[in-house]
Amino acid sequence: MDKSIFSSFTGYFNYNYYQTRKWGMLVTVIMVWGLLSCGMVNDPEAAGKELFDNDNLVAWCIVPFDAMERSPKERAAMLEDLGFTKMAWDWRMEHIETLPEEIESLQRHGIELAAVWLWLDRHASQGLQPHHHQIFDAVGESGLETTYWVSFGNDFFEGLTCDEKVENAANAISLVHDRVRGDRGRIALYNHMDWFGEPENQICIIEKLGRDSIGIVYNFHHAHHQVEDFPRLLEMMMPYLYTVNLNGMRMDGPKILDLGSGDLEAGMIRTLAESGFKGTIGILGHTEGEDIEKVLLRNLVGLERIREQL
Repeated sequence: MDKSIFSSFTGYFNYNYYQTRKWGMLVTVIMVWGLLSCGMVNDPEAAGKELFDNDNLVAWCIVPFDAMERSPKERAAMLEDLGFTKMAWDWRMEHIETLPEEIESLQRHGIELAAVWLWLDRHASQGLQPHHHQIFDAVGESGLETTYWVSFGNDFFEGLTCDEKVENAANAISLVHDRVRGDRGRIALYNHMDWFGEPENQICIIEKLGRDSIGIVYNFHHAHHQVEDFPRLLEMMMPYLYTVNLNGMRMDGPKILDLGSGDLEAGMIRTLAESGFKGTIGILGHTEGEDIEKVLLRNLVGLERIREQL
């Protein structure tokens, strides 16, 4: 092997190297993925590895958490540089006005708006709020079809019995569903902790609604208490599962950890790969006070190390 290529390849696994040599790192990422892909063609043991190919990865939690405060144009360019083809859009109220620009920038750089996060609080039981409609309008006017990742604030379920929680959640989700289906949108229930974060409860809601355009997005970082039960829960979720967002996992935390830095995520990812799951894979940028580009790079490197173990 050419000495310069070998040097770049070994540098791929050195965090200090890619932190200071970002562009060389990006070239190396492409090289490694290409080499692994070629090696997988005739490898019967590689079933499921295509699940983690670059074009199936979704960049997630990268808008309000970016210390660089990138504009939509800068963010789309950064994602293209990293090789992402999909993004899930999270937001705070100040970002909603820029959603049309976000969509236009993503399209210009060939990146799919794979999902839009949607947070419902206790007011959603009376109806959707103006900012919800603003989001729906921006997506609808663009002509895009996307999936809305829906979750609830804890106050939504206060003082309710389990049956009442299912009923109220189903009613609120039905409002979203009826609003977005005209634009061929789908809904995925997002496990943001507590009662709504339990897959069994989400499935009860889905079954009550009885609509095939409602599924689940499962987040490792909200599921530390479910690690030991993950194989059973995965089997239960499989008919409804659209996306799995990965995270480094240790039983005692922290909540957010780079892929490959924990001691549990590799086993969970192996279970996922062997399950036959065909949905998308989220790569997390959910950190405070960091450049999201560096966070995504660390997670891409960690995922590649885990892929080798598969």
